Amino acid sequence: MHRIFQHWTSAAPAAAWLLIAIGLGVKLPILAVAAVLIGTVLAAVHHAELIAHRVGEPFGTLVLAVAVTVIELGLIVTLMSAAGAGAASLARDTVFAAVMIILNGLIGICIFIGSVRFKEQIFQQTGVSASLGTLCALTVLTLILPNFTVSEPGPVYSASQLGFVAVVSFLLYATFVAVQTVRHRDYFLPDKLVAADHDVHATPPSAQRAWLSFALLLACLGAVVLLAKKLAPPIEAAVREAGAPQAIVGVIIAALVLMPESVAAIRATLANRLQTSLNLGLGSALATIGLTIPAVAALSILVDLPIALGLDTKSAVLLFLTLIVSTLTLGTGKTTVLQGAVHLVIFAVYLFTTIVP
Repeated sequence: MHRIFQHWTSAAPAAAWLLIAIGLGVKLPILAVAAVLIGTVLAAVHHAELIAHRVGEPFGTLVLAVAVTVIELGLIVTLMSAAGAGAASLARDTVFAAVMIILNGLIGICIFIGSVRFKEQIFQQTGVSASLGTLCALTVLTLILPNFTVSEPGPVYSASQLGFVAVVSFLLYATFVAVQTVRHRDYFLPDKLVAADHDVHATPPSAQRAWLSFALLLACLGAVVLLAKKLAPPIEAAVREAGAPQAIVGVIIAALVLMPESVAAIRATLANRLQTSLNLGLGSALATIGLTIPAVAALSILVDLPIALGLDTKSAVLLFLTLIVSTLTLGTGKTTVLQGAVHLVIFAVYLFTTIVP
């Protein structure tokens, strides 16, 4: 028992996949699924931090952001293929929920608790501004512009428009990754004063241990998505019994899938590494749009599945407010408690208007 506890980061994904195998065709206790899910999320964060320490920033945060997004994408595509025409708005709702959770919920919490603990935190404004500029373009092109095109009625793109937007979205994200990791990597590195933290100078793990952590990270993330999928039916039933809109289900599932990044970002903030938290949050939002939209667009065109991308008026207003406030909040290179509180208030409004539209 002591040995298992000592190596819990390996035992957690093993227990998760064992639970998934046992649960094939069997109804599992919700509390057991939730407990294993939380343990697997914490293990994923541990392995992501080991990888980040081995490869350095911003590669480490990019690994976690892309890994979570790819697995989340697999879940979305699977659900869309199974639901057919009934899943026309699934990708839009999932992407919008992820953007609001990250920009308002996650970044708001990181700024707030970081400012409470350290009064004021600093970060590289150049890298964050580049991330926000790219994110603004991607969100407007994919979630707003479809409401104003006239080739097809309703909040949808025509096939040619959808293909074009999918290509430019992927190219824009690929360009951002190239800038973040190669051409202007220094824009996304922690400030030199903050980098004096002892964790930065700790001995990096060996290459063998880093590769093992990468394999365990993928195992953890896959288990998180599958366990979250098992939690979806009871969550949907609870939402129906409470009389709440079905849109809240997407918010809950998105929050579960984003848990590994959220925990990692909050831990980085508490260690006074806000730059790492912002790299995780903004990188995840960019990957969610830059990878998810092209993939679901390709699926829509290939198998003739309808896909509605345009947001309704209420959601569009909240998105614009979020982008404007995020630009102002992260436009000075410093954060305070007030900025975190503003983001958290917007997130609370988003949640409330999702439940009470």
